[in-house]
This record gives sequence, C-alpha cells and structure tokens, in this order.
Amino acid sequence: MPTFQLSLISPEKLLFEEQVDEVDLPGAEGDLGVLSGHAAIVTALRPGIVVANAGAVRETFIVLGGIAEFSNESLTILAEFAAHVDEFDVAELETRIAETEEGLAGMSVGEELDQAVARLDHYKSIQTSLAQATAF
Repeated sequence: MPTFQLSLISPEKLLFEEQVDEVDLPGAEGDLGVLSGHAAIVTALRPGIVVANAGAVRETFIVLGGIAEFSNESLTILAEFAAHVDEFDVAELETRIAETEEGLAGMSVGEELDQAVARLDHYKSIQTSLAQATAF
C-alpha cells in the first residue's frame, strides 16, 4: 500500500512524524479518512480521536481541535491540543466536561450556546471511546 508523510504538531511539540498508510480524522463536518492519493484538502478539526495506521502498527491520539491539510502526499495536523492516547489525562477531560456543563446554565440561546453544546458532545464522545478502549 502506498504511504504518505504524517506530521502531528501540538503547540508544545512535534508529536508524530512518520510514513503512514491511512489516517482517520475528526473533521469539523464529520469524520474522514485519508489515504495516499487523496485530493488536496484543508479541514478544521473538532475534538476527537486521530488514528494513524502504518502496516500493522496503529497509533492513536486525542486532539481537541485544530486544522489538517493534505497536499503533495503529506498530511499536516496542527492541533490546538494533542496527546498520545497513552499519555492523555482523562481527569483533565472530566474537568473540561464539568466546566462546560456548568457554563451552559449561564448562556443564553444562540450560537455560543450551540457551540458549547457541540463541544460538550465531542468531549463526551472522546470519554466514551476511551472507556470502551480500556474495557478490553
């Protein structure tokens, strides 16, 4: 299977940079998969899970937003926050969920409330995915 370069960058550091076969991303408009030969694309990322496959090796990362660009057989992910799933602080995610839930009560109906509810749903989706992954 043809490969392409993946670079996953958080504000703190370069987390991952290797040749991969496939990457699954949490796009703002829905999940998407990238393979070698994919059309050039730029997409916003929502909070979620990035999965990179290279042969039999699978690397999983948590991102809490950012952008991804694929062009010239290279995928660059610039994440607002990113961590390898093994290094992700679940307690921090639970704190973000609680803070977001508390903040909802004080918001008036409108776009800001809609965005907060969507962010909360994404956080809870990550929490559920992590719980299911550790159940095995």
